Amino acid sequence: MLSPKIILITGCSSGFGLLAAARLASRGHKVYATMRDIRKKEYLEVEVTARGGAGNLTILPLDVSKPDTIKAAINTIISKDGVIDVLINNAGFGIGGFFEDLSESDWRAQYDVNFFGVLNVTREVLPIMRPRRRGLIINISSMAAFSGSPAFSAYSSSKFALEGFSECLYMELQPLGINVALVEPGSYRTKIFEDNARYAAGFFNTQSPYFSWSQQLKRIVDNHIRDNNRNPEEVAVVLEDLINSPWPSFRNIIGFKSRLRYWFVRLIPFKLYAWMVARILPANV
Repeated sequence: MLSPKIILITGCSSGFGLLAAARLASRGHKVYATMRDIRKKEYLEVEVTARGGAGNLTILPLDVSKPDTIKAAINTIISKDGVIDVLINNAGFGIGGFFEDLSESDWRAQYDVNFFGVLNVTREVLPIMRPRRRGLIINISSMAAFSGSPAFSAYSSSKFALEGFSECLYMELQPLGINVALVEPGSYRTKIFEDNARYAAGFFNTQSPYFSWSQQLKRIVDNHIRDNNRNPEEVAVVLEDLINSPWPSFRNIIGFKSRLRYWFVRLIPFKLYAWMVARILPANV
């Protein structure tokens, strides 16, 4: 590891954020791990203590959709350390459901966290990084940003938007000495698919024209996640490598199968890809 960094991470109550905070703190970085509901901090505290990094970790409340909590958390960091070297925009969730089953509030909630939440936190951090002409912003995206699938229009499109924003931000900030990177994991068995799973307002409505299909897709996804043995620590390892690299790569797709899918969907016609998805996720309407 190079010199220790001051790191702000959002969404640390579970999943990638929790593992990244624990790993980076155990490696000597000073980590400010934030979460919307501070009552869920116990899991992170247990994990970071087990790894021996509790002395480098501070847990703060921060809701990416509420600017006042963002300002309060950042003010705390600046009052203690004066700088933020790395921002990891990790907070996010996925909502499942066909477009007609999704309410307007479903869509707004998805974008408020996955897209506008990233903008909100980044907007507050950039004035701290810019005068120093250094810093690293890592946005956690998803393989869902590369190709859509039935019943994931809200989640997938929010990640599409994040990718476009990150590409533009990279070009804007590179001349100022600030790096931007995307991390694009595939599916892992984390709480996003289990305790934190969220569904469209009409997902379980038996009168929905999509009801049979949505329940069929849910069973397929549940079975896939249940049998998924990929270690989410892989994502924390990639984050650590980016932070320690003097030249962090922009797009970081995790896993051979994910990289294969990335290139595959770009090389074949969309209609052929859609036909293949239909064979895997057959319509039941």
